Amino acid sequence: MNKSDQAYKTIGEVVKILDLKPRSGRKNPTYTIRYWEKEFKQIKPKFLSGNRRYYDKPNIDLLKKIKFLLKDKGMTISGVKKVLNSSHSNELDESLNKSIKANNLKNKISNISKIIKDLKNLK
Repeated sequence: MNKSDQAYKTIGEVVKILDLKPRSGRKNPTYTIRYWEKEFKQIKPKFLSGNRRYYDKPNIDLLKKIKFLLKDKGMTISGVKKVLNSSHSNELDESLNKSIKANNLKNKISNISKIIKDLKNLK
């Protein structure tokens, strides 16, 4: 059963959504999100039962922007802070959406290629 897009997500679910990879020697890259929370005051998870973090859609979208700028565009933390605090942050949404769509398309093409290869091997 999948949660709706509007439901709050745990930090582990957000790691999967963002496709964050662990550093060597670590099991789960939740530390990355917690670090970003300290650096970017705009990220405001809800703390509910047991002091656990829960993220809503706007926070997840913000985390996607931060990941895009840091990992895909190679920006620094201070550079990302400037972009997020500028009036140009809305333009970033369009660029980010295009990048996400391109990555989704690449994944679909890769999956189709694998299926074709598997089908050829059946002969």
